[in-house]
Amino acid sequence: QVQLQESGPGLVKPSQTLSLSCIVSGGSITTTYYAWSWIRQSPGKGLEWMGVITYDGSAYYSPSLKSRISISRDTSKNQFSLQLSSVTPEDTAVYYCAVRRISILEYSYWGQGTQVTVSS
Repeated sequence: QVQLQESGPGLVKPSQTLSLSCIVSGGSITTTYYAWSWIRQSPGKGLEWMGVITYDGSAYYSPSLKSRISISRDTSKNQFSLQLSSVTPEDTAVYYCAVRRISILEYSYWGQGTQVTVSS
């Protein structure tokens, strides 16, 4: 069974860059036709898809975040990472990593989520 675990600081100052990693076990991030996503949920709001990196290393981003977001991967560590620059308090959220097969809309596995607060 695939397990995902988010890691990173829980507090980020405004204007700084938020950096999170998702450590994957029980499966490889290079397994064909799987896509590894970052999703967040702000207080009182629904889930927001942020971006994805696919099995072959291709990355795609939400248009609303495209100017600030970068998703990368380290295949030697079997993990993928999120960087979100120029954060504001509106970026305060629980951040999740999740995986799904590209041909299926439903996510197969989720991390437990990590709270990130943007505050000075």
